[in-house]
Amino acid sequence: MLTPVIDEDGAPFWEYAARGELRVQSCADCGELRFPPRPCCPHCRSFASAWRLMSGRGRIWSYVLPHPPLLPEYAAQAPYNAVLVELVDAPRIRLVGNVVAAPGAPLNSVDPGRLRIGAPVRVAFTEVDGLAVPRWLLERG
Repeated sequence: MLTPVIDEDGAPFWEYAARGELRVQSCADCGELRFPPRPCCPHCRSFASAWRLMSGRGRIWSYVLPHPPLLPEYAAQAPYNAVLVELVDAPRIRLVGNVVAAPGAPLNSVDPGRLRIGAPVRVAFTEVDGLAVPRWLLERG
């Protein structure tokens, strides 16, 4: 796995993830959500921010099955998926990740034929190299 570069603006995201919470940065003045985290609100230009707790539910907005794997480190896990998940409680916020069969399951643990645009998913955090990484589980329905 590629280890994220954690900067000052994004550090709270990873701190909350370590607690099993999916939070998104919001403007403390106008209330607009923003992701990826950044110092200034693109809507009102305020530098005041807060972190809003999300339900952890989303829908697959897009996905890809890299063939061949884009990086040699992922070759043993092919075929795996990379998804873009739109959050149910913040439809303009989309997070990149992987759909897995269970927390801690390998990236290739879900049959690619089960993936569909619009499929409901929920977040599950998996520890990778000491970092809690959001992954996604398919919901029934």
